[in-house]
This record gives sequence, structure tokens and C-alpha cells, in this order.
Amino acid sequence: MGLKYMLALLLPGTFVLFFTRVVYNHYLGLVLTVALIAASVYRGYTDSMLLIIIDAFSLTVGFYFANQMVHRKKQ
Repeated sequence: MGLKYMLALLLPGTFVLFFTRVVYNHYLGLVLTVALIAASVYRGYTDSMLLIIIDAFSLTVGFYFANQMVHRKKQ
């Protein structure tokens, strides 16, 4: 059970960064990651509200770092 929460804290933010590096757009990276999380909720892998909140926090942190990465790359 603890592994699920730890992965929810790390993976969505990492996916945002990864997709941002692949598609060179931090908004599209966020949308792709949200689509993956929505698919996992639909399939039933996300079973509690706390897990969704942790996913959202990780998405926010990942989007912040992706935004910093894009701005640093432009300079």
C-alpha cells in the first residue's frame, strides 16, 4: 500500500518532465500525463481520494520544474 503512494508522489512529476523533453512543450507534457492518470483512474488502479490528491501535487511540482526547464532552455 505504501508503494502505491510513493509511486504516486514520484511518477507523475517525472512523466511531466519526460514528456516535456520529448515533445518540447511543457503544456503538452502535462496534458499527456493527465491523460495517463485519467486512464489509470478509469481502469480502477487509483482507488482513493488521497491517491488522486498526491497525483495532483506531483503533477504540479513536475509542471513547475518543466516550466523552469523550458525557460532555461530558451535563454
